[in-house]
Amino acid sequence: MNIQETIERALASAGLDTRSGPMRGVTDTIRNALASAGLAVGVAAAPAQAAPPNANTIDVVARDVPAPGPDAAGAAPAAGQFVLRSFSAPAGTRAYKLYVPAPATGSSKSPAGGLPLVVMLHGCTQSADDFAAGTQMNRLADEHGFLVVYPEQASGANASRCWNWFRAEDQVRGAGEPALLAGLVQAVVAEHPVDPARVYVAGLSAGAAMALVLGETYPELFAAVGAHSGLPYAAAHDIPSALAAMKGRGVMGRGHLPGTPDDPRRHAMQPVPVIVFHGDRDHTVQHSNGAHIVQQAARAHAAGLSARTEEGQAPSGRRYTRTRHTNAQGQCLVESWTLHGAGHAWSGGDATGSYTDRNGPDASAEMLRFFLALPSQRSGTR
Repeated sequence: MNIQETIERALASAGLDTRSGPMRGVTDTIRNALASAGLAVGVAAAPAQAAPPNANTIDVVARDVPAPGPDAAGAAPAAGQFVLRSFSAPAGTRAYKLYVPAPATGSSKSPAGGLPLVVMLHGCTQSADDFAAGTQMNRLADEHGFLVVYPEQASGANASRCWNWFRAEDQVRGAGEPALLAGLVQAVVAEHPVDPARVYVAGLSAGAAMALVLGETYPELFAAVGAHSGLPYAAAHDIPSALAAMKGRGVMGRGHLPGTPDDPRRHAMQPVPVIVFHGDRDHTVQHSNGAHIVQQAARAHAAGLSARTEEGQAPSGRRYTRTRHTNAQGQCLVESWTLHGAGHAWSGGDATGSYTDRNGPDASAEMLRFFLALPSQRSGTR
């Protein structure tokens, strides 16, 4: 048995499907690393399996999504400008797409103080165009008047284009991908009419995990974080611990919550509001991770938050449980949505993008509502 077969058998014994989806991406990364060391010459890639009909999980092969245009139903694309750009810093270079909305009349538009900015971090194997199509955040930008930036992970940095949330060197301020992404965002803020007090970051899966890293390492830059199907800050430090955390078998499963206020890896000097979406049938990143994100965020805001839970149902029939954690002033600082029966996909997303679940509720609209309801950072009332 060669090294590659040993790794794949070990992953399979842990209940991880290495033939498709993100697990295939992980094994591809391992293959590349072995090949670069001369240890996996001649090992063929495992064949990808097609997704079952109507599957709404990330365990499918991602497809390339072209630049926005009329969809199959003839719907008009977003009306603003969607441009490709690049940003370079000591930590590397990343391409990104910037959406500048058409003139909007939404109440959130504030010409005097600048427009809000939403940073969207895609999941593994996705691209900026794919994530924009699936989340439909550009359409919301036209309606409400804000900019959207979609950084793209480079295949040279991760073979599956995953943000490297699981590496210890990419969980700290002033280095690695957090520094690169923060610099990219700061450049966009400096070059466009953006209100620096209303910059938000959201993501899916690995993108959600990296969004939380940014909230921890650059809390003065991001006014809030949106995490869909992600993992809490410092849940892992390498690929094996990342796989364990994704399956709910990491250090958190042993009763320890990483990233708590006394964790030396934490850099946040102020707590950042967080909204979380997670399906309770997510078999790629177990729902327990969403619960730990909420617990981590609530602890960061210290005592004084009161929780209120309600049950609801989207028009499609999808049931959900929503919990809001508010402070003494009635401001919601932590909000969580458990999507009953949902897998690893963007809730309420459009089928023109990959990894979407059209059954809702609309995660994009709810995240935006949460972001814009928060008081401005410069007001000092957070």
